[in-house]
Amino acid sequence: MKKELPHFNIGSSYGGNQEWFNGFMMRVGGCAAESACDLCIYMDLYKGTSLYPFDKNNITKSDYVKFGSIMKPYLHPRMSGIDRLSIYIDGFGEYLNNKGSNLKLSGVEGSESFEKAKTALIDRIDSGIPVPFLCLHHSNPRFKDYEWHWFLINGYECFEDTIMVKAVTYSEFEWLNFNELWNTGYPNKGGLIVIKQ
Repeated sequence: MKKELPHFNIGSSYGGNQEWFNGFMMRVGGCAAESACDLCIYMDLYKGTSLYPFDKNNITKSDYVKFGSIMKPYLHPRMSGIDRLSIYIDGFGEYLNNKGSNLKLSGVEGSESFEKAKTALIDRIDSGIPVPFLCLHHSNPRFKDYEWHWFLINGYECFEDTIMVKAVTYSEFEWLNFNELWNTGYPNKGGLIVIKQ
């Protein structure tokens, strides 16, 4: 069983990129804002919302950078990063409220079971909604590039003994083993965001 959601391109870039943002802190710590920006554009393109303040049919790098500056007050970088689901839910939730959106946000904490996370992820992807994901420290060096990082998951493929997920970040996507991603080996865990219309 496999499900991939569409996305969008900005030039040759698969989605946006936090390295484009204005300011050093946003370039190194703007991953939460970047995932929210990408999600807003996706929702406007494919789910009929009105969250992106520019032309969704002509998404430019310059407009995306401006959007990052708009999102910054809601999900601004901080010393410890946006290291809890509640910070993301509160910040992005405020942006959604200010846009008059009725989207509802909740979280599946990294301390919850793998099965619960898998069920929530599959349910959202099957409903056509990408999943923001937070990975904190990880014991597997395979996930070094995803440590202390927010990114989107916009696809999955189930096999007999595992599930692979399509992770979107830094203008690229990569398929990751979700079993391994979820089981970080550390007590301080991230988790995923559930978005419902």
